[in-house]
Amino acid sequence: MTAQHAVAQALGWFDSGAFRDTLARRVACVTESQRDPQSPHLTRYLSQEIGPALAALGFDLQQVENPLAGQPPFLIASRIEDPALPTLLCYGHGDVVNGEAESWRSGLTPWALVEEGDRWYGRGSADNKGQHSVNLAALEQVYAARGGRLGFNCKWLFEMGEEISSPGLAEICRREREALAADLFIAADGPRMSAARPTLFLGSRGCVNFRLSIHARPRAYHSGNWGGVLSNPATRLANALAALVDAHGALQVAALKPPALTPALRAILGELEAGGQPGDPEIDANWGEPGLTPAERLFGWNTLEVLSFLAGNPQQPMNAIPPQASATCQLRFVVGTDWTALADHLRHYLDAAGFPDVEVEVIRGTPATRLDPDDPLVGWALGVMARASGKKPALLPNLGGSLPNDVFADILGLPTLWIPHSYPACGQHAADEHMLKPVAREGLAIMTELLWALGEPDHPLRQTATTAGEVTP
Repeated sequence: MTAQHAVAQALGWFDSGAFRDTLARRVACVTESQRDPQSPHLTRYLSQEIGPALAALGFDLQQVENPLAGQPPFLIASRIEDPALPTLLCYGHGDVVNGEAESWRSGLTPWALVEEGDRWYGRGSADNKGQHSVNLAALEQVYAARGGRLGFNCKWLFEMGEEISSPGLAEICRREREALAADLFIAADGPRMSAARPTLFLGSRGCVNFRLSIHARPRAYHSGNWGGVLSNPATRLANALAALVDAHGALQVAALKPPALTPALRAILGELEAGGQPGDPEIDANWGEPGLTPAERLFGWNTLEVLSFLAGNPQQPMNAIPPQASATCQLRFVVGTDWTALADHLRHYLDAAGFPDVEVEVIRGTPATRLDPDDPLVGWALGVMARASGKKPALLPNLGGSLPNDVFADILGLPTLWIPHSYPACGQHAADEHMLKPVAREGLAIMTELLWALGEPDHPLRQTATTAGEVTP
């Protein structure tokens, strides 16, 4: 048996309709963590869908309660063929955002897979049930092709709370560090660069949400009687925001900007084109940091976004000066940003700009991560992806969005490779979410060949693999 035979076998299985049937069954599981993090449906997805699939491959299963009270559970699965072999850690999440059935177009529903042309519609088809189902299927195909073995050790970590910011995930990874020890991390989430181009990304931008507010006085006052002598918090806050990010979306706070792009990063990002695909919004050419390409702004730079702005009563405006105003904002940032001191940087900047009355409150944040693009595993993965797809894959130093990659890269100390099986216009987190059949099929071919290569005797990790229970230095 060769890699080509294993891939051909996997594609035959896919074309038989078996993958579609599996995905349909998983989409039918109503796993909305946002609606009820204690829903029994979340536990059943692990025990009835994921657990049996992994047990059939000889994995030992451990369902783990969340260390945070009232939050969704985890599943840790492990198959150790030989402690001397390299160990792969995989990840997926079975929870989804709220179905919002009323927003889907006629003929579609969140909880039944509907096939139209090359699209499979259903909540979770793209995020993340379809994507982890591709990776599980590839594992099954390699296991079958090698006669009941993989050629490497494998562990899986499944969570059911990613859509509510992964509560307890960091604590689980710290507590179960030995059980999750591995040499390499591979997972699928987020979109490809485009539907036609396989993509590898090495981490994600970080994200920190914060609130800016002005509390000028206890109550509103008539704008005719007091306008011109009482400060307006909404006007003040709007001007404060304009001091932080200009009219063209460029961040003005130097302390919150990242290091300059290196020539190596510019070379990687120079091969990428942001947007321009069917279903993508039209990019605003003059928006963001000047002097950078759209790809450099999206994957190599920081952006400050205003997510909401509230003053007065928007539903029924009154002729009154509002007593307070608030804005929820977000900084998306890359590796090298001093984001943990965001509150101090904003305080200093706003004071210097004449806005001492603006209060700063950090809500939550996650770090940025990025595996070194020169790591040998990156070149290995790109080579396998090119061979399996017949295309030159896109390499992203990091995803533009955010994922809980820091728990794998920082807490577990693993090199992280993300190979998504979705595309930007998939409707993720929106109505009419869907997976593209050609992308899923190509993703299965890529992952089957990648996992096959991982089990070959000449794989470079064979020379550096640690024993189970030890983290690669």
